[in-house]
Amino acid sequence: MRSIAGLALAASIAVAAPCVAQDTTAGQINVNWLYGSYVPKDVPLVPLDGGQRATLYVRQTYTTIGIYAKTTFFAIHDQIHDVNAEWGGGWDGFAKRLGTRQAEFIVQNSVIALGDGAVGWEPRYDRCRCDGVWRRTRHAIARNFVTYARDERSKRPQLMPYAGAFAGGALATTWEPGQPTWWKEGYQSAVAQTFIGVAINMIGEFAPEIFGVFHRKHATAPRAPRSAARTR
Repeated sequence: MRSIAGLALAASIAVAAPCVAQDTTAGQINVNWLYGSYVPKDVPLVPLDGGQRATLYVRQTYTTIGIYAKTTFFAIHDQIHDVNAEWGGGWDGFAKRLGTRQAEFIVQNSVIALGDGAVGWEPRYDRCRCDGVWRRTRHAIARNFVTYARDERSKRPQLMPYAGAFAGGALATTWEPGQPTWWKEGYQSAVAQTFIGVAINMIGEFAPEIFGVFHRKHATAPRAPRSAARTR
């Protein structure tokens, strides 16, 4: 576990390295508990400086409930499917699966922060500045495979989430029972990122409409009549 702590510390220090500060910073750091970091459609996409990257990393990895909800969801899935059966099915086994998933996600986020910070690539999802379901869907899918360079316009391959997933899956084999093959586990984690990334982007893209429906229903729900005031 020392390697995980070292990687997390390195990510925090590296992404906080000084760089040119940006004048337009409002709305640049947004982390949703369900679909992660994003830039709203009506907010200009401005490159993050080192301090902003560090803030984003800490919020995504440690201080937002989403990372723990994600960890719990995958740990429950592993428990139900008896992943690493040697750990058993009780609370002790669940704790080990929960810890493994948490470690994997910390490693993945750390690799993403370090990698994107080193080359100046964009770590956030930007909602499509377009209209129409198909165009927005295409944007959400494409952004799982491409990102932006320092100028926020030039396209670059979206490598870091896959490298992070591979690193997390491979590193977990150092304590998982049964001597699993590190490259096989890393490869499987990277493949899973393909589908998970698209799903998260789709939710993030259409979240205003999805959650707006619930807000409107809540706002228009009939209220129970107030009881008549008591007479003195």
